[in-house]
Amino acid sequence: MNTKHTSHITAISGLLLAAAIGLHIAGFHDWRQAVLIVATVIAGTPILIKAFKALRMKAFSIELLVTIAVIGALFIGEYVESAAVTFLFLFGAFLEARTLEKTRSSLRALVDMAPLEATVIRDGETITISVDDVELGDRVIIRSGEKVAVDGHILTGTAILSEAAITGESVPASKTIDDRVFSGTILDNGFIKVIADRVGDDTTFARIIELVEEAQESQSKTEKFLDRFANMYTPTIVVLSVIVYIFSRNIEMTLTFLVIACPGALVISAPVSIVAGIGNGARNGVLIKGGDIMEKLAKIDTVVFDKTGTLTRGRPEVTDIHSFAGDPDHLLRLVAEAEMISEHHLGQTIVKEAKKRNLSIVNEPQNAKVIKGNGIRARIDGKLLAIGNRKLMASEGIRIEESVEAYAIQREKAGNTAIFASIDGKVAGILSIADRIRPEAAQALQQLRASGVKKIIMLTGDNRHTAELVAAQLGLDEVHAELLPEDKVAMIQKLKDAGHKVAMAGDGINDAPAIATADIGLAMGEGGTDISMETADVVLMADRLDQFSHAYSLAKATVRNMKQNTFFAVGTVVLLLAGVLLGKVFLASGMLIHELSVLIVILNAVRLIRYTKRKSESQQAEPILVTE
Repeated sequence: MNTKHTSHITAISGLLLAAAIGLHIAGFHDWRQAVLIVATVIAGTPILIKAFKALRMKAFSIELLVTIAVIGALFIGEYVESAAVTFLFLFGAFLEARTLEKTRSSLRALVDMAPLEATVIRDGETITISVDDVELGDRVIIRSGEKVAVDGHILTGTAILSEAAITGESVPASKTIDDRVFSGTILDNGFIKVIADRVGDDTTFARIIELVEEAQESQSKTEKFLDRFANMYTPTIVVLSVIVYIFSRNIEMTLTFLVIACPGALVISAPVSIVAGIGNGARNGVLIKGGDIMEKLAKIDTVVFDKTGTLTRGRPEVTDIHSFAGDPDHLLRLVAEAEMISEHHLGQTIVKEAKKRNLSIVNEPQNAKVIKGNGIRARIDGKLLAIGNRKLMASEGIRIEESVEAYAIQREKAGNTAIFASIDGKVAGILSIADRIRPEAAQALQQLRASGVKKIIMLTGDNRHTAELVAAQLGLDEVHAELLPEDKVAMIQKLKDAGHKVAMAGDGINDAPAIATADIGLAMGEGGTDISMETADVVLMADRLDQFSHAYSLAKATVRNMKQNTFFAVGTVVLLLAGVLLGKVFLASGMLIHELSVLIVILNAVRLIRYTKRKSESQQAEPILVTE
């Protein structure tokens, strides 16, 4: 039964109750009783139907207890009680449904922001079509005030885009040629043409809606326990009510006991908190994939970070090209041609630098092989190239001269990653690449510690000198450098075996195994790869570490809220039952208090929708550092 239908029946029942009071005052007692019976039947019918449906599913519902109590009240002639109980139960259900809608407001707001139409150029003509009809490779036109209908990159034009629906960031982002744009964002100012890279259900916006829907429907361990508890609790209460009647011989007390013992507030105490917490996260650009994840996240005591694109911005730049023999641009061209097949940040940075210098990248790499965590090997224009770290050079049997090693260490101590480039078995040069620590990183890590994280560790495939420099600037507890993906997995497992609850944050393909191994996996959404986002339990859509600190403090606040609700719900039932057995609480008044307790539980959970973490006044500078 929907909320609108419930409101209509509740309104009719309420009017009949008011009419019964009027008839009582006027002295028409027979008419009053008839009106009360009609009010009971009208309000009680939907309750009876729900109880019957639950019984057919072999479930003992709250509605069953109310139905038994109402039939009993009618049987003994307590018409006021029967009418009041059915009205209060329906009214409480109506208010509960309306209030619960608020906890799902973030998802509804997301769905409302979904674009419906797109303007595309086909066969030289500009046409407006449904977003479902947009195809990969279509050129999509977006004007000021319009919603972006696809994920893609800008072909022409510049724009100021509001990306709050994706990243949770309120500050608009400036976009120009080749920049990525996302479905669901709004063009505040400008005019752009976009090439559609992802359409329909594959867009980032569609995936966000799907993830949030799945998260809000999934159950935490606490919710599952409460569901099992309710199924056992209801028949237990029926048995206890019979025992109360045997000892008291008081049918009214027995019926009151039956109704007051309904675990309404207890059953919703956890789900309403989880839904509100997930909604808050979605509104702030954090996707938490379910109640179970929320509970696990709240228990985390150790956080492990990858460096590239996680602690650093993931926007590396080539700072120096040192060739030991020949032209640096010639070396850069050869390395860029080999790196064309690489998905790694460093490889793409080298390719970007070559294009920036207008170098002609024409040769296709032959017999290319990516050695995960070490580098790449390929044949270019008849030359055998090996490009990567010291481990790659060693595995290829390439000797690093002392002068070459000294230069590499010098660059690393200056905050660069040194990429060794060998040609035909000899180191031909070193490419230095640098990145910046994320400006919010230090503050976010400080907030994590303040919220309860005991240990913060960095695992990186980068060189030891650079890794230690990053760790020193961010005040990390431990740093482990020059690791392969399987080494990261082993470190995570070691921490778990030692009894730590571990969260792993990363953004690359090589981070996916470690993310999957950790108790909680976190991925960067905007800059992260699809596999790391799919593997992760929590996705930070704006690629900001302060979103992680918000997610962690939000998870703890959500679990606290669940405990508060559970304690209040149990306490209310215990006090009411004591009042019933002592003859101080009666059917209608008890039901009123019971429904108020349900609403208080919901309103307490709704506070999570507006939850914000404490902000530190300290700000972090942006020292230049390297990526992995």
